[in-house]
Amino acid sequence: MSQLTDKVVAITGGGTGIGAGIAKVLAEAGCQVTVGGRRIEPLQQLADSVSSKYPIRTHLIDVAEPDSIEAFFADVRTHVGEVEILVNSAGINIQKRTMADMVPEDWDRVMAINATGAYRCMHQVLPSMRAKRDGLVVNISSVAGKRAISLGGVVYCASKFAMTALGTAVSNEVREEGVRITNVYPGEVNTPILDKRPTPVSQEHKESILQPEDIAAVVKTICELPPRANVPEVVVKPTKQEWV
Repeated sequence: MSQLTDKVVAITGGGTGIGAGIAKVLAEAGCQVTVGGRRIEPLQQLADSVSSKYPIRTHLIDVAEPDSIEAFFADVRTHVGEVEILVNSAGINIQKRTMADMVPEDWDRVMAINATGAYRCMHQVLPSMRAKRDGLVVNISSVAGKRAISLGGVVYCASKFAMTALGTAVSNEVREEGVRITNVYPGEVNTPILDKRPTPVSQEHKESILQPEDIAAVVKTICELPPRANVPEVVVKPTKQEWV
């Protein structure tokens, strides 16, 4: 029996991209997965595409809205149980990424989703994890959370650096209570967020970079580790992408 069998998993931003890839591999590993996102259509398409012991559950969530977060996790608790693995995968970027071009409303929106949303989701699950003295939170950050790169832009980098600090600080706080936090820093990944790039990305480029299943494989390995083992952070980048 897999170490992941029957684990209660919640994934935000899971309708497409990295979140969807993680949902598939964890469901196929025997987890009870609930996936949240802002649009029901991609969530349902994901659920319909996966055949597993437990069908993937779906529920709308907008991580920029506290009430929506509350409703999502209340649904998981009511119908499945307390979350044992949380994957914070909800994230956005904008097209106007420089300080000169962006407006304050862009800053507020990106920070609300990428940073504050991750905090509020962790706030929902950590009490039960601490009480049980077991649990795992995986934050899907970005290499932009390790290096302030122009490709990511001002607010995206700031939001991902905030996510980095959030994960590290909370990990240090709960390490004696059996709870593990992992920050994952993907490089370029072929997901719908590429459509927000200021310069269009070619199909050839999309095929040459990481795919969602690459990140999903790493996350599955992290989830399979015994409770005594914690991966604080891991960078996964395309072979062709520079790392300095």
